[in-house]
Amino acid sequence: MIRILNELKECGSIAVSGHVRPDGDCVGSCLALALFLRKAMPNAQVDVFLENIPEELQRNAAGADTVNRDYRTDIESYDAFVCLDCEKERLGDALPIFARAKKTLNVDHHKSNPGSARINYIVPGASSTCELVYNMINASAEGDALLDEEIARNLYIGMVTDTGIFQYSNTSRRTMEIAGRLLDFGFDFSRIVREVFNEKTYVQQLVLGRALMESVRFHDDRCIYSVLDRKTMQIYNAGSADVDGIASQLVRTHGVCCAVFLHEMTPLTFKASFRSTGEVDVSKLAQCFGGGGHERAAGCTFTGMRWQEIMEQVKVKIAEQLDAENGK
Repeated sequence: MIRILNELKECGSIAVSGHVRPDGDCVGSCLALALFLRKAMPNAQVDVFLENIPEELQRNAAGADTVNRDYRTDIESYDAFVCLDCEKERLGDALPIFARAKKTLNVDHHKSNPGSARINYIVPGASSTCELVYNMINASAEGDALLDEEIARNLYIGMVTDTGIFQYSNTSRRTMEIAGRLLDFGFDFSRIVREVFNEKTYVQQLVLGRALMESVRFHDDRCIYSVLDRKTMQIYNAGSADVDGIASQLVRTHGVCCAVFLHEMTPLTFKASFRSTGEVDVSKLAQCFGGGGHERAAGCTFTGMRWQEIMEQVKVKIAEQLDAENGK
């Protein structure tokens, strides 16, 4: 456990950032921590660096309008840098700022993260990085008193998105206790669930439909994959944010234990998302290709390969796990 105020008490400048293509847990944890530090340390400069935040998070996450999206700063070397929800290699344009910081902290719940900072708080069993940020805040004597509606709302956003509205296996009793405490602050939690997790744009619905229509089952129909190439993405004028959730939808197919979704970001560069119901540890699958994540949700990036070649390799690695499970 990190007592965050003890670690940062001498700092006059603090940078906070998370991974590229920030999701609800990344945005929620970064903004919740920044809002808390600004209240607890009013004389310190606290800056949040993130890429463009999805529209639904901009509408719901408090402090989204304060995010530095161009990564420009007059501070040459921050007194501290807090890396949230990822290892330092996924910080993108914030990595040079991390490298120059006098003190570095890494807070994450991905088991593939070995710890990227001088001080690390990595808890793979936690539901989300927002749960860990809550723990850090609560560990401070004045922490609970400084919690407010905006901080609570941001933490709830991250917990809701990373637990699939508390239905994924990473949901624990501790998770539900924290969520209940956050609800005491009176924000509109039903709106958050609707807009941040459930609601889709028309383009998102179109690409989801295309992915489902062109999906293919394999390994005795226990697995499923779908691919959207650049041409298809361009037809729908879709970006990476528009395909979020497709892998999770694929794995909900009856009889399927593992889902693979590929989308082509640039020519011959594919982002792979893996989802599992438990029979396949997709974090191990992703690590085979330089990625990471959780046992039931992980991902990686392939470059210089056609999607057919990628799937050939992925199928082999999935088969190895399924065969081991069956004692073959």
